[in-house]
Amino acid sequence: MTEQEVKDIVIAIINDIAPDEDTSNLDGAVRLREQLDLDSMDFLDIVMELRKRYKVEVPEDEYMQLATLDGCVSYLKPKLEAAAA
Repeated sequence: MTEQEVKDIVIAIINDIAPDEDTSNLDGAVRLREQLDLDSMDFLDIVMELRKRYKVEVPEDEYMQLATLDGCVSYLKPKLEAAAA
């Protein structure tokens, strides 16, 4: 799985949860909540969708690793690859 595929997964989930948000120009290094109008419930929805769609568990103490798009890729890539294997 490529980094772009992981980004596409995360962006697709964000688009489903917050369809009015423009995700076309996200800066991978900037916190998602600073770029998008996401609240804590939206963030939990993202985590729940990762579990439901891809069987990826994100422990609460690791949520901060998903704060940026680049962080999501670094954290999720190995987990998504393991889940797909």
